Amino acid sequence: MSSSEKTLDIVLRGTSDANVRFEDLCNLLRGFGFGERVRGSHHVFFKDGVEEILNLQSRRGRAKPYQVRQVRYVILKYKLGGAFDV
Repeated sequence: MSSSEKTLDIVLRGTSDANVRFEDLCNLLRGFGFGERVRGSHHVFFKDGVEEILNLQSRRGRAKPYQVRQVRYVILKYKLGGAFDV
């Protein structure tokens, strides 16, 4: 199981939203084909066919729990769970 698959499993399970590494969450989104724009500490992810724009920030190396929930919502809404490019 790759690290992106492990991260996806953690995000979809939803049991430890406060314990997801920021870089792992960013790599997961990149693996789903999201584009990324960085402005200071803000990492903004976007993708054609996805209405939502995900704005992520690191807090001491971890993703913020509400942002992990936003990523989970987008993955489930657009059924991105099995579409890895990584």
